[in-house]
Amino acid sequence: MAKKKVFVSFDYDNDKHYKYLLEAWDANPDFDFVFSDKTPDEIDTTNIGRIKAALTTRIKSATYTLVIVGKEANKTHKYSKLIGFKNWLNFEIYQSKQNSNKIAAVKIDKSYESPDELSGAGAAWAMSFTEDAIIKALNEAK
Repeated sequence: MAKKKVFVSFDYDNDKHYKYLLEAWDANPDFDFVFSDKTPDEIDTTNIGRIKAALTTRIKSATYTLVIVGKEANKTHKYSKLIGFKNWLNFEIYQSKQNSNKIAAVKIDKSYESPDELSGAGAAWAMSFTEDAIIKALNEAK
């Protein structure tokens, strides 16, 4: 099975362990989860322009975007004016739509508020953070 080129959009401060779980699934031969992660390692800069450029480059190298919707996914970032969006997830989703990436999303808890940019994005949804649900959502993403 060819690996999907997936950019994973997530709240680094609060939800990075979910991204690490995806990486573990991908590395484990006992799991059927395969993806070529296009998410950058931690970007070691506070320069908003450099962060935007690094994220945009990775998004453009992907054909899918998987949005992990955690508790703070739609919280306003302290640099939202410089980002140009409420937070980084909204920036990443917007860029993914501009790049025509197929979008899938998974809520960690159904009560968590989705990022504004997911509205009208036609995202395929995983109803739980499980391998099967995420694979299904990625396969159904349009």
